[in-house]
Amino acid sequence: MFARVVRFSDVDQERIAQVIDQINESDGPPPGVPAKSIQMLVDEAQATAVVVIFFETEEDMRTGGAVLDQMDAGETPGTRSSVDHCEVKVEMEAG
Repeated sequence: MFARVVRFSDVDQERIAQVIDQINESDGPPPGVPAKSIQMLVDEAQATAVVVIFFETEEDMRTGGAVLDQMDAGETPGTRSSVDHCEVKVEMEAG
């Protein structure tokens, strides 16, 4: 599994609420983004967010990333600070 990790600064809580609503109202990822799942982590005190999008393969991550890179900045939670392309090496749930 692979993950695209995007960090945002200057995150506005109203904008976060709008993005969450858009995600919850959607039927899945945007067209052309073959994602398996998404996680959004928000630090309100620092006005930052981290969005992690999981993909089955590296090719899927690159394909989806090309689409996501074209997104209008107004559709994101804040100012894009960095983008990492990662291979998930460990995944464990307590249980």
